[in-house]
Amino acid sequence: MDFYAKWFDELSSSEVYEILKERQKIFVVEQSIVYVDADDVDYKSLHCFIMHDGVIEAYLRAFYDEKKSVKTVSIGRVLTRIHGKGWGRQLMEQSLAVILQKLPCSIIRMDAQKYATGFYEKYGFKVVSDEYLEEGIVHVDMEVTADEMINRLKR
Repeated sequence: MDFYAKWFDELSSSEVYEILKERQKIFVVEQSIVYVDADDVDYKSLHCFIMHDGVIEAYLRAFYDEKKSVKTVSIGRVLTRIHGKGWGRQLMEQSLAVILQKLPCSIIRMDAQKYATGFYEKYGFKVVSDEYLEEGIVHVDMEVTADEMINRLKR
């Protein structure tokens, strides 16, 4: 399996197709979220993914959050096709290192599904909000400073 981190314009047409297919399978079909997944945020995102035999096994996108006053990167659309194979761990470890290189920032944040907070806490993310519903699923905001993440990745 191979890890990739590509800007939208660097993705091949088949990579875009596979990314959108897996996002639809997880978020629209499996989690019954009704929304337009192919949003304009993809154009300005760094797409990080693990591919094995032409299939996206794990994926996330990262982009500058222009609504924040401090230089902040948001991570979103995090998925693993099959749980328990270690792909989520590999994706996070490799993606966070690349994000810090390609998207210099002070804070990395995400809107995390509540059930996954324990996973993200392993990477230094902390819950910074109350619980809220987003598309019928309980979420919380999570953040980690870039300095904390850099120190964590050095270990």
